[in-house]
Amino acid sequence: MSRTDTTHKSKKKRKGRSTLLYILSGGILKEEFVVRHVGLIVFVVFLLFCFILNRYACFSKLRKIDQLQQELRDVKYEHTAVSGQLTGSNRISQVEELVKRNGLDLESAKTPPYILHR
Repeated sequence: MSRTDTTHKSKKKRKGRSTLLYILSGGILKEEFVVRHVGLIVFVVFLLFCFILNRYACFSKLRKIDQLQQELRDVKYEHTAVSGQLTGSNRISQVEELVKRNGLDLESAKTPPYILHR
């Protein structure tokens, strides 16, 4: 066999190797390049898996952070509303009105309070 026959056969062999059936049947895994670099290929696949897992974890944490920030805003608004109601109900005029409405015999002091010293 001459050198040209070997080159011609290897070209034919390569042409047949690029078909979809050859790839799907697993013939590509027998290729010299794949066999020589199987460790690197496994490492790259592992890195891709880690990258996808990390990205998913980050997106999950970002969603949780957004949810907690919205909850914090809601609680702050509720705190402001309740604080305003409490401030309004603690005014002297409101307390006097509640005392009259409940029929208690209490009156507000006519003289201002003073501090006793020891």
